[in-house]
Amino acid sequence: MNLPPELQQAVDEAATATTLTKKAARRAIGLLDLTSLEDADTDGTIQALCRRAVTPAGPVAAVCVWPRFVRTARKALKGSGVRIATVVNFPGGEGTAASVAEETAAAVADGADEIDMVFPYRAFIDGARTLPKGVMHACREACGDKITMKVILESGQFPDPDLLSWAARDAIAAGADFLKTSTGKTKPAATLPAAALLLHAIADAGRPVGFKAAGGIRDAATAAGYLALAERIMGPDWASPKTFRFGASALLDSLLAAAEGGSGKGSKDAGY
Repeated sequence: MNLPPELQQAVDEAATATTLTKKAARRAIGLLDLTSLEDADTDGTIQALCRRAVTPAGPVAAVCVWPRFVRTARKALKGSGVRIATVVNFPGGEGTAASVAEETAAAVADGADEIDMVFPYRAFIDGARTLPKGVMHACREACGDKITMKVILESGQFPDPDLLSWAARDAIAAGADFLKTSTGKTKPAATLPAAALLLHAIADAGRPVGFKAAGGIRDAATAAGYLALAERIMGPDWASPKTFRFGASALLDSLLAAAEGGSGKGSKDAGY
């Protein structure tokens, strides 16, 4: 993906940050949307996920589960402070405005705090503009003012950076609270160049918008690069649970190990 020189420089610098201090790892745990979106998930699977969400190093930001498990997660996490996220229009992004609104309203009624909605990326790439906007506006209306709406752009499917930036701007204009890289169901998933484009759109948004990196982020070394990139583009201490998330499952164990003793591999320590 060809980037403007200033964004490419930010990506190159972020790529050298491949370890986290103990403090940084603990901070990153609090930015994690601990996720299970497997077809084989059961109530038991989700209850086990929720038990992992409150760690010795502190709670994660949220758990992200299929809509049918929102009530299970809500019950399991009662009083923990961990938020409940779920997905709509997932994973293909091919629903109508009406179906996405219905999905969203049902998830909110079941107790979801956050909605991760797949942007109609295939339609957008094919030239549609009104349909994607309509789907996002329908989701925003169903979320209301109190529910966080994250728009999943499926960044790896975009053929050029200008088109991805356009989609990001449209998502912000439609009321997105977060821009999210990927569903994790297609490849490539999250990449630092795509993240740089989304963060650049966020920097130009004129209002608070968060960023979520998801898809293929499995270890603390990878997480360090995304945190370094956010700091480079958005400024020190910008990343917080209200502005930055990781969407992952395997990442938690790596962050817990780093919080215990630091991750020893890598060329530069990201000391957040």
